[in-house]
Formats: sequence, C-alpha cells, structure tokens
Amino acid sequence: MIERQQLLSGNDLVKLKVCGLTQLEQIDELVAMKTDFLGFIFYEKSPRFILNHLDLRQISDIEHQGKVGVFVNESLEKIVENASMAKLNFIQLHGDESKDFIVELRKKLNPETKIIKVIRIGNQHLNELRKTINQNQFPIDYLLFDTDSTAFGGTGKTFDWNLLNEIQIPIPYFLSGGISLEHIDKIKILKQKPFSIDINSRFEINPGIKDLEKIKNLKNNINKTESRRETYNRIGCKSDLNDNKNKKGPEGTTYRIGCKSDIK
Repeated sequence: MIERQQLLSGNDLVKLKVCGLTQLEQIDELVAMKTDFLGFIFYEKSPRFILNHLDLRQISDIEHQGKVGVFVNESLEKIVENASMAKLNFIQLHGDESKDFIVELRKKLNPETKIIKVIRIGNQHLNELRKTINQNQFPIDYLLFDTDSTAFGGTGKTFDWNLLNEIQIPIPYFLSGGISLEHIDKIKILKQKPFSIDINSRFEINPGIKDLEKIKNLKNNINKTESRRETYNRIGCKSDLNDNKNKKGPEGTTYRIGCKSDIK
C-alpha cells in the first residue's frame, strides 16, 4: 500500500516540473533557474522522445537531483536499464501499469529512486475517481493527475480540477494537463495544493523546444505570497467568501473551494 506521508500545508511552496525536454542548452538554463524537476520522455511515439535528441550518457551527465524519466507501458527491464544508465531520480509511469508490475519494479530499482504513478482524468464520476485512487495504493511515492487522452499526455488540455477538491488524496501529487500562466490563480485556491505542477506543451515554441521566458514568468508567480481571500477577490469569487453555507476557511472566513466556471 501507499505509505501515507504528511500532506503539504498551505504554506509549502509548489514545486515545478518541466517535462518533454530535448535540448541540452535549455536544460542547462533550467538547472540554473533552479527548476525542481526535469522531465525526459522515454516513449517512442512522443514527438518529445528524448533518445531522438540525447543519449543515456548525456542525460546521466546532467547534474540535477530531480531527473524524471517518463515511461508508457514499457518493459520492466527497459525501465530499470534506462533508470540506471541515465541516473534517473524519479520514474514516472504514465501508462496502464498494473499493481504487480509496480511491485516488481520497486524491487529492482535503486531504493532511492522514487516512483510517480499517473491517474488520467476524463469524464469519471467522483466515485470512479475515488476507486481509481484506492486501487493505486501500492509502493509509489507520488500521484500525478493528467488529462485522459490516447496520446498519453502533452495535449495542452485541462481536466475539471474541481474534482480534486472532492476527494482525499493520500500522498503528495503532481498536477498536469494543459497548465498555463492563466491557471496559476486556480492552483492557489485548490483545497489540497499540488506538491508540484507539471508543464509541457503550453510552454513550448515547438515540441521539445521550451519558451524559457514564459517558464521564468511562471516560476516567479506560482509561489507569490497572497492570501486565499486576496486570490478569491482578485479572480472574481468574492461572493463565495461571504456565503455562510459554504465551507469554513482559515481565520473564520468562509469560502467555496474552487470557482468552477473559471476553470477551463
């Protein structure tokens, strides 16, 4: 089962993962920017397939503690081999990997290598989503919520984040799926903030070529200090703070978690 970890408090900083990297020069700049996680896609059908651009030795030589390898229904042996040769710190399972598969993977990986498991969200009912989360309670360290698609990510489309306010998420999670600068305010008012946001196609010039200025802007704004009340007022949810029928917030305030019409 998932080992329950202390969830992030409202004062913890949201980390940043930039996925779909392909260019060493851009990777160096992101390292200099102190980006928390660097995502390398090991899925051959992706236009950002890393081995079309860099070899395992080059990835291994990148000095960073947050190198994430993204795999989609890959063989156990290939994941372990790539993780070792590229010196990956995190393995992101973005396919339909089973519980038994993940248990075996955990046994074969370096004990210090963390596992992230995706949950793809489409049109599920809340009960279906809760069931999916419960079924994913095996030896993983983080969940990642992404928009469901046959392309396994990188679509630039969001899902209904209000669903996350209606469920208990037992371990830290990454939030993915079409995140852009315009979504930062919505992230700040989520009931349980993500451990990290995961950006990709909305911050690109072309597939695999990142817009570093946009990423810098995002990084400067994601953890800008602002109270929940100030955020609500600024994005037009003031009435929610004064509705006594809504949930209790900090310091006696009341609010409804999320402005559903704003999350698109």
